[in-house]
Amino acid sequence: MATLSSTLTLYFSFTLLCFNLISASFSPLDHYLVNCGSPEHSTVDFDHRRFTGDVSDSTASFLTSTESISLADPNPCPKSSPIYHTARVFTRPSKYKFVIKNPGMHLVRLHFRRLRGSLDFSNAKFHVLANGFVLFNSLSVEMGDDFEIVKDYVIGVDSDVLVITFVPSEKSNFAFVNAIEVISTPNDLMADVAQYVSFDKKEQIHGLLKSGFETIYRVNVGGWKVTPFNDSLWRTWVTDDEYLKSDDGSSKVHFGGRINYQEGGASREVGPDNVYNTARVIRSSGNSIPELKMTWTFPVTKGYKYLVRMHFCDIASIARGMLFFNVYVNNNLAYENLDLTEVTNRLLASPFYADFVVDGDSSGVLTLSVGPSNMSLPHAVDAILNGVEIMKINNSVGSFDGKICAHAVLKSWKRGNGNVLYPVLAAVFMLLMAFVIMHRRRTGVTDSVAWWRLPTEIPEVNLKCGNQLSSNKL
Repeated sequence: MATLSSTLTLYFSFTLLCFNLISASFSPLDHYLVNCGSPEHSTVDFDHRRFTGDVSDSTASFLTSTESISLADPNPCPKSSPIYHTARVFTRPSKYKFVIKNPGMHLVRLHFRRLRGSLDFSNAKFHVLANGFVLFNSLSVEMGDDFEIVKDYVIGVDSDVLVITFVPSEKSNFAFVNAIEVISTPNDLMADVAQYVSFDKKEQIHGLLKSGFETIYRVNVGGWKVTPFNDSLWRTWVTDDEYLKSDDGSSKVHFGGRINYQEGGASREVGPDNVYNTARVIRSSGNSIPELKMTWTFPVTKGYKYLVRMHFCDIASIARGMLFFNVYVNNNLAYENLDLTEVTNRLLASPFYADFVVDGDSSGVLTLSVGPSNMSLPHAVDAILNGVEIMKINNSVGSFDGKICAHAVLKSWKRGNGNVLYPVLAAVFMLLMAFVIMHRRRTGVTDSVAWWRLPTEIPEVNLKCGNQLSSNKL
């Protein structure tokens, strides 16, 4: 029993030490964690992060809307994080405003999970805007009781305030959110330049920091799921099994040594240890080089460009200068004869990442591959991959979901939620008039057509609501 107690004490001490080291490695100047709809001053989630309730006095300034509802799940699932036990519901466009001390790229995470109760969450069709970007457009949160959605973005903020706006798509529906994160990123997280790869050309693209990014996939290749507790930017990395097209001839490797992060190279904020100390590899066991590639496929939305970040760290070679391989994006050669020791100052177990921009073509699938090159050596590792991130880049109107811009979303809400009775009545009146005229022509009636009066039984409350809605300012 004493041995068990000592072991548990050592385990929890080690876990706490790891958490403190992770927390101390990056301290963002802007760091807002909001538990929406919660009256509690603070709530600790499953990853030991402290969220502040938006009902408390200290954060009342975040929420600028006075027309919202705070909901709490009467019977919350014990397996779900406490941040999903409450929600903020909006029936008209409403804003959260966050003071920005460190202008630049910021992480924005939105958490959604339907609550149990009388409210029908199938009617929650809404848009979310952030500083001119349409994060998603008319999203219908169709989820089960035990299903959570986390929307993850990196967007630039060049002002002293970040505004996140929730807009119901129809008057009869509503918007909601369970939790919001706004975190300033390290300067080295996003690069301004990447290699554009297509079937007919490769060229450098500049000015990426003017764009926004939505994380679609974040994958730990060859390893286990990485939770926010083990990532200094509180990200989740899933396993690659679902996306691996074929694992014939490849194997997983795990590394128990120290990852050699270098100044100017990939940092722990770019990729944590738990991503770089696992990988999938192709290894030749004899004098011949395997004629195969490891390939992963990812469903994507066509019509967008994507930033593909591939993470590499040679944790499998027994000596420097023995690993050479090719990298393919959408079956196009993106990197030929990649030598990791050359790009990491001739160090093993030193991380390196490469950014590529590709088009989401009509196939709806993005394909990534690594395989041996004409410089690969026998009795050596002939290809490796440690991690993958795929981020959607906003389109020309600043949207990640459709071709409607933020201004049009707000404008359409005003128009769509005014009194639509008059246009409908006018259309019905014109149809009736056309029917009467055609009928009289067919029957030979030449008498003048009597003018019909518009219906007078229009509820007064509708007229008042229409006037009020059309005059309100957002």
